[in-house]
Amino acid sequence: MPTDSRKLISIIAPAYNEQDSIPELARRLREVFAASPEYDFEVIVVENGSCDATWERLQVECSADPRFKALQLSRNFGADGGITAGLSCATGDAAVLMVADLQDPPEMITSFLKKWEEGYENIYGVVTRRVGSSALRRVNSQLFYWLINKLTGGSFPRNASDFRLVDRKVYESVNRMPERNRFLRGMFFWSGFRSIGLEHERPARFAGESKASTAHVVGLAVRGILSYSYVPLRLITYVGMGISAFAFTFLIYLVYRAFAYGVPFAGYGTIMGVMLLMFGFLFTMLGVVAEYVGLIYDEVKERPNFVVREKIGL
Repeated sequence: MPTDSRKLISIIAPAYNEQDSIPELARRLREVFAASPEYDFEVIVVENGSCDATWERLQVECSADPRFKALQLSRNFGADGGITAGLSCATGDAAVLMVADLQDPPEMITSFLKKWEEGYENIYGVVTRRVGSSALRRVNSQLFYWLINKLTGGSFPRNASDFRLVDRKVYESVNRMPERNRFLRGMFFWSGFRSIGLEHERPARFAGESKASTAHVVGLAVRGILSYSYVPLRLITYVGMGISAFAFTFLIYLVYRAFAYGVPFAGYGTIMGVMLLMFGFLFTMLGVVAEYVGLIYDEVKERPNFVVREKIGL
């Protein structure tokens, strides 16, 4: 337990199939603790529906060091679901959010703490280089930040990651947000607390394979964009008005030609091409509406963001 004079830092780390990374994560975190003796620490590792021995490795670390605690979820609830579960158990004056695969270097925590003591309440990592990432993964990341900033008026710092330290008032504010489709990166920025980014390289995974497939990254990007921007909905109105104006103008032109030159031979190919184009626009816009309706459907069901199976030390 923390003493009265020392601040407690909660470290939240979701882990999915990270059996080989857990011992190294614990070792490097203990080095961070030793380098910052003026703080007390607790580590809450959230086992997020793993299929390997991650939970067993966590049990070993929790038995060896009471500062390590563990939360086992009933299945995989995604990275944001895992972090949400960990934050619900946090008791620290500040919380550090990181992944268990060591792509978020634990040594950065010391720099985060210094900025926190300067008065910043949301200190986030800014990735300058992704070691070991594929070209497609890097392009996806750059495209996501370009697009979401275009659609939200520059609300998201470029290359900001989920790796961050947040003050208690910040994570308690996010904990009180009831939404089910959680895009935590956006929620922390939306909360509006004093923020600053610290640059760092994102190293290659310590062990195992990345779970962030292209489909997963695209799905996360779509959820983030739809959660924080109404531009896609407004675009439907703009496109509809534009097409209507074009159709009305074209109709006037056809009426003029009919009176001036007679009715021309009907072009079957032209008619079919225009019809297909209009139906393409229509179904694209219906698809955008369907995505928003799906998000609303998830919110209305009010299902929890995670389900806990077992706890250690909590």
